[in-house]
Amino acid sequence: MQTGIIISLTLYFLLMLGIGLYAWRKSTDSSEGYLLAGRNLHPAVAALSAGASDMSGWLLLGLPGALYASGLVSAWIGIGLFVGAFINWIVVAPRLRQQTEELGNALTIPEFLANRFPDKAIALRVTSAIIVVLFFTVYTAAGLVGGGKLFETAFGGAIHIGGVSDYTAGLWITAGVVLVYTMIGGFLAVSLTDFVQGIIMLLALVVMPLVVIFGPGGANGASIAAIPQEGFLSLTHGLTMIGWLSAVTWGLGYFGQPHIIVRFMAVRSVREVATARTYGMSWMFVCLIGALGVGIAGRAYIARNGLVLDDPETIFVVLANLLFHPLVTGFLYAALLAAIMSTISSQLLVSSSSLVEDFYRLFLRKNASEHESVNVGRVCVALVAVAAIMIAGNPDSEVLGLVAHAWAGFGAAFGPLIILSLTWKGMTGKGAVAGLTTGALVVVLWIALGWDAQFMGGDGVYEIIPGFVLSWLAIWLVSNATRKPANESPHTNAAIQ
Repeated sequence: MQTGIIISLTLYFLLMLGIGLYAWRKSTDSSEGYLLAGRNLHPAVAALSAGASDMSGWLLLGLPGALYASGLVSAWIGIGLFVGAFINWIVVAPRLRQQTEELGNALTIPEFLANRFPDKAIALRVTSAIIVVLFFTVYTAAGLVGGGKLFETAFGGAIHIGGVSDYTAGLWITAGVVLVYTMIGGFLAVSLTDFVQGIIMLLALVVMPLVVIFGPGGANGASIAAIPQEGFLSLTHGLTMIGWLSAVTWGLGYFGQPHIIVRFMAVRSVREVATARTYGMSWMFVCLIGALGVGIAGRAYIARNGLVLDDPETIFVVLANLLFHPLVTGFLYAALLAAIMSTISSQLLVSSSSLVEDFYRLFLRKNASEHESVNVGRVCVALVAVAAIMIAGNPDSEVLGLVAHAWAGFGAAFGPLIILSLTWKGMTGKGAVAGLTTGALVVVLWIALGWDAQFMGGDGVYEIIPGFVLSWLAIWLVSNATRKPANESPHTNAAIQ
């Protein structure tokens, strides 16, 4: 069985590396080519790249695991995300595509903010870059934990090399392949691999629930209804208002995720954003329904067949092992790795772009050539990856928990800032700095004080709520207190209008 799995995974890895090589030959000779693929992405590629880089390992590990453990009430996370993603495509996508090009052809979110508020350019670029690198290192670690868990569950000690555990081997193999195609191929490689990985994820999340329900020993409707847990199929059982808010407000995070919104900047034209939105939201809807099916039907299958599952977040891996031919199992593992690797590659590239554009070229080498900048970017990709591997070294880490903290950090720090900078011409540079720092600090302090949410149980409030609200308030208050008409750029106002 392991031979068949290894064959499928090897073919998948080779495909990803091949795409990276293609992208390297195509568009990595300039910063715009390496960081944004020349702003020339097809709408379908941009949409699935945004979706795949968003979903990460939580779609096949964290969300099904939450549904397996708590029941249908955990679906509120997916509902909140779907609504947030749709509003993001409506409000942010077209404006960001237009304004980043008009305001100095910005290649990164920090650079766009600096161009939008030139009086606070340095403060915004440095502060936002620090937040990007800090939270993305944690976020990348979450993806690597997913890769480690996959290898640990799938191979069960079969690939020990020199005393290295399956978990650690999974970390390094996952990181190694992502590093190669991201370093050599840049944004085009990341986007094209995301597109392919998005298709693989979609197929896996359609096929698995159907096989779990209708296959031998399947979790049919009767066995799902008979799950021995009160309110398992209820959207409201045991749900408190705080728990509900903590779940649905995941959707607020979309507006401030640099690895997602940077895709909007790379679509071929503003006119094609609506087409990309249709592709992206259709893909997301099917994937979320599939993840829901894996968690609910998987719980019924495990109960019906008298099996025991130690870690709910491994339900996808366990079902892939139990129900499919080894070659298909390998394909399903590839789907999980696709979810993980698509997000890791995007996060590494955004972190690298911030380090290069907002530190290296800003302070160290202002006149660095395009070739030098691209090469320094590749080095930065590797440095962030190594830091993430160190954080991910603990096999007991929970994927959903790590993602939740990083998601909240970005959502609170950048969400109100991005929305208001694109839509409110009265916003000032000092207001932008105030909102950025307030959102990030509130999230960090909320977590440090132990006030973060236990989601459905209502034992805490998800840190994105206070962070987002206070960040928005800080921007509004400080902007109104510091606004001077003479400071507003006519070019900036024209872009917003």
